[in-house]
Amino acid sequence: MIEGQEGVTWPQWMEIAHACERHGISTLFRSDHYLNLDGEHPERGSLDALGTLIALGTQTTRLRLGTMVSPATFRHPSELAKLVTTADHVSGGRIELGLGAGWHEREHAAYGFPFPDLKTRMEVLAEQLEIVIGNWSDGPFSFDGSHYRLDSLEAEPKPVQRPHPPLLMGGLAGPVGARLAARFADEYNTTAYQTLEEVAQRRDNIRAACEAVGREPIPVSVMTTVIVGTDQADLRARAARVAAKQGLDTDAVLESPQASWIVGTVEQAAEQLRRLKGLGISRVLCQHLPHEDLDYVEILGRKLAPLLLS
Repeated sequence: MIEGQEGVTWPQWMEIAHACERHGISTLFRSDHYLNLDGEHPERGSLDALGTLIALGTQTTRLRLGTMVSPATFRHPSELAKLVTTADHVSGGRIELGLGAGWHEREHAAYGFPFPDLKTRMEVLAEQLEIVIGNWSDGPFSFDGSHYRLDSLEAEPKPVQRPHPPLLMGGLAGPVGARLAARFADEYNTTAYQTLEEVAQRRDNIRAACEAVGREPIPVSVMTTVIVGTDQADLRARAARVAAKQGLDTDAVLESPQASWIVGTVEQAAEQLRRLKGLGISRVLCQHLPHEDLDYVEILGRKLAPLLLS
């Protein structure tokens, strides 16, 4: 999981993607932001997320590519569906779409995107989810909602992946988000938790919402920062890179990281990830903040992942 708004250049995107394929990483996710989020580094730009995935689809052969997550406030849902369909064709069926309500008000103001209140943004998200799937479905599709209207659409071509590319939602699994996920999503991703019990509660919320609509529970995944080293010295060096990127203290990153972060040597990180696996978490999206560090990709794919296969 790469934060694209941290100044990731096109050559770096290609290097990251090639490193993932070389070292057995199955999926590369990127954020969908247009502006650096801390407000202190305007020089850290961002290439468009969907444009990046389309281009990477031509540069890779096995790597799955996805957004985590695209704000519903950025694009008309039919435009979004068409972009994802294009990416799916270019890549030969290797695209995943994460879709959320949008949250970073300053970036919306800077680029001129409307930023209504949360209730309205959730309404927009609900309509977008239905319209995106409608674009991908067979037969004419019409929609008459509070925010969008479509008249007898027959969008062609359909995506390569059928019935459609995997659709992910992200959040804290509150009542509205859980209900939308149960209706539309193929996977629910959560982040920013304080305890494993909180993760389990969000998992249960998604399961309950699925059961309420007569659906088998969808997979629940976690996205969090993962800092891992081959030994203590290597771990400290990698923690120092994250600290420099985030304006943090290296000792604080190592000794009192955020509760959801995975921080440790390969063996220590594996044990922390096993706890999530024991809760039924389907996968972990490892947020890699110093994106220029490609050796980290090798550690994830060649050293850490094999420890979690059994």
